[in-house]
Amino acid sequence: MKVKFIGFFILLLINQFSNAQRKFNLIASEEQFLKNNLLLLARHYNIDAAKAQTIQAKIWELPFFSGELNLINPTEGRVLDVAGGGQKALAIQQILYLGNKKKNQVELAKINEQLAELDFQDLLRNLKYQLRQSFYTVYFNNKKIETTDLQISQISELVKAYAEQTKKGNVPLKELVRLQSLLISFRNERIEIINNTLQEQNTLKLILNETDDIVPVYDETNFIKYTKENLGTVGELTIIALENRPDYLLANKNIESNEMNIKWQKSLTKPDLTVGLSYDQRGGAFNNQVNATFGIPLNLWNRNKGNIQLAGVILQQSKADKQNLTQRLQTEIATNLNKWKEAKINYQQLPITTIADFDEVYKGILLNFQKRNVSILEFTDFMESYNMMSLQLNELKKRVALTAEELNSVLNYNTF
Repeated sequence: MKVKFIGFFILLLINQFSNAQRKFNLIASEEQFLKNNLLLLARHYNIDAAKAQTIQAKIWELPFFSGELNLINPTEGRVLDVAGGGQKALAIQQILYLGNKKKNQVELAKINEQLAELDFQDLLRNLKYQLRQSFYTVYFNNKKIETTDLQISQISELVKAYAEQTKKGNVPLKELVRLQSLLISFRNERIEIINNTLQEQNTLKLILNETDDIVPVYDETNFIKYTKENLGTVGELTIIALENRPDYLLANKNIESNEMNIKWQKSLTKPDLTVGLSYDQRGGAFNNQVNATFGIPLNLWNRNKGNIQLAGVILQQSKADKQNLTQRLQTEIATNLNKWKEAKINYQQLPITTIADFDEVYKGILLNFQKRNVSILEFTDFMESYNMMSLQLNELKKRVALTAEELNSVLNYNTF
């Protein structure tokens, strides 16, 4: 008996762990997303890498030290004769960058830092939209499942009761079949909702880096914010997007980076000067001779033309990319604005008799059917209508929330 109890206890624990759930509201889920999302953490290293490259770009070449020591003095027969009567020569040299070469390199590295930051912000925008989309989808789908489960439970009880009455001959078989058909229909709808929810649930867990199932918690009094009357024209919203979209700012910064790259490539055509000091004990015109040294490459044929031309082509390409992005952005805004307006209109055109009023009718129909005051045909027709009404109401609200959040993401601005 004790062994059975322990086995049952273990099975209970396994079941609890396999169905572990965590409740999150939208604020809490976004906080965990910012802390734990692996894609964000990985992409943030690009910013650190770009900062490291800026540090490296500021560093000058090390000075070069060289020496020459006498190995054998054939006259005196001495080895390593470097004392007062011997010979040694020492020199130190430093390269000096001309043509603002080092300055341009540092400026280019700083721009690359900003590019890495904007790239990170664009990833953040996209992941945040995915998070909100999955959050609302799972929330409203869970409400659909709750409604469907309640109906399935009640119809299942009726099917059991009718099956008993059919055996006794008190109820026609066709009424039982009709109820069973309705039950199968609701269960099939439930499976479709669950399949869709599972996909979004997996997305939520991946974004939050969470192993437990996520149960979204949402205060529906906040839903009213998604039904604003006026958001502005496409032109006004485009201005907002151009100021806030990281990918558009990234396109601008790419142009700036390519312009700076051209300056840097042109500065590379200027040869660098190498200066230094040398000391020669006995090998020069004088004993203990100290010399100033300098050297510069003769820029006869390598004018860096290929790299300058390539940088110019990349600059023109980045300008074309920006123009294309601007046009695409305007189209996205217009499309998503219309999608939100259509979803809002459909939701606001719901009849005055809402689902709350429909619930009272549902209870009355169910009670009267159990008392045999309502026919099986009337009952099943009403149940199908009620189920469709419940699911469609949730779907309409979900569509309003999703299109609103999509518009927020397109603008990268909390319009709602």
